[in-house]
Amino acid sequence: MGILRTILGKDTTTDILDLLKAQHAEVDALIAQLEARQGDPQAAFLELANKLAAHAAAEEKVFYPAVVTKETRELLEESVEEHLAVKRVLADMITMTLDDGAFHAKLSVLKEQVSHHAHSEEEGKLFPKLRISLSADQRAALGNEYLVAFEELMDAQPYKQVARETRQAAPLPRA
Repeated sequence: MGILRTILGKDTTTDILDLLKAQHAEVDALIAQLEARQGDPQAAFLELANKLAAHAAAEEKVFYPAVVTKETRELLEESVEEHLAVKRVLADMITMTLDDGAFHAKLSVLKEQVSHHAHSEEEGKLFPKLRISLSADQRAALGNEYLVAFEELMDAQPYKQVARETRQAAPLPRA
């Protein structure tokens, strides 16, 4: 559960957009920890890999299908392609040792991809549209549904599925 339950509390309803933004910040912090080579890098990478895998899967299964409309479709199509690119880099990293020079090069690429996807595309373009189109109750209900899916995925070590998810982008339902 990590920082999310700490930030959000145990029995609160959670706005999906606030939840996703908190997850983005948590991923940023894990990447920074790996770049600085602080703490236990193997544990930090495993946590990063699991959280990225669960985040992408929960977005693709819960969040994106719930918010796909004529107005959001193009952004969401780009988002699933960005997830695919992140998964491909992550799949490579999972097979490497952390002291491999290429690992840190791939970490840099991963950081750029995640930052663009999370901050520029989702937080910068998609979330403002959804704050207008979804009510606070809708965002809270979606946040709770997403959080359940995310936590179930986290229990199953989702990083182990990443290599199987690198062939094509996740499908979106029709708007």
